Amino acid sequence: MNEKEVIHSFFNHRIGILATMHQKETVMLPLLEDQLGINIKVPIDFNTDQFGTFTRDIERMGDQVEAAKHKAEYAMSLTGETIAISSEGIFGPHPFLPWVPYNREIVFLIDRVNEFEIFGEASTTDTNYRQMKIEKIQDAQEFCESVGFPEHAVIVRSKDEIIKGINTHEQLEEAINYFLKKSNDELYIETDMRALYNPTRMKNIKLATENLISKIYSLCSKCSFPGFEVVERKAGLICSGCGLKTNLIKSEIYKCKKCGEQEERLYPNGRQFADPAHCPICNP
Repeated sequence: MNEKEVIHSFFNHRIGILATMHQKETVMLPLLEDQLGINIKVPIDFNTDQFGTFTRDIERMGDQVEAAKHKAEYAMSLTGETIAISSEGIFGPHPFLPWVPYNREIVFLIDRVNEFEIFGEASTTDTNYRQMKIEKIQDAQEFCESVGFPEHAVIVRSKDEIIKGINTHEQLEEAINYFLKKSNDELYIETDMRALYNPTRMKNIKLATENLISKIYSLCSKCSFPGFEVVERKAGLICSGCGLKTNLIKSEIYKCKKCGEQEERLYPNGRQFADPAHCPICNP
């Protein structure tokens, strides 16, 4: 059997529940069904907001991976199926460039029959994630021009109230006027980061799904179980100038989720030596 046949036989064309309420199936379902051979079903009236919202009115349950796992497990408990897929995104400042907005998406898969769990991920600075304090309708209009409105929706909020999913100029004007007439509370506008209201985010969810599939297609070199993935990266790539070790990655350690087989693979970035520019001795 080729790789695709192996993967399809592993999941055996069973039903997989896609735990979403924000139309993520538009990018995830075709990939999951074609590449993994899972028959994807989206549960009706499944509320993922209970596991946390971007608008912070409901705190996320655990870290990003834990929240995704909670969604998948809850979907299985409701439906009785044994495969579930979920996704979870985070937004904020870039970990190394704090002035640059950042989005990391993960797609999590659980298969209870095969006792298999794995997640894919995709990180990017290609996001319109922004917030701004506003005092008049012109402020909101200028903000919207900078974030891809109306294809990308926005949210308007005061201290105690929020209006989400604003994606027409009429809705925007109504929301701003409503808040301005109602109270003197500070008023904020921000991008709506829910997937169905943010095409840019949806693209990154697709990339995370592709990464999940790529990891699943990595088969154990000993028992051919899917998900033979990197569990450790070792630094120490030799400098081509002085011959000393650098902090660049020299090898990756892969481990099987079933038999525990481990394999070290050298030079994952395709280079046997580091450029002296990255050497703390040659370029202190």
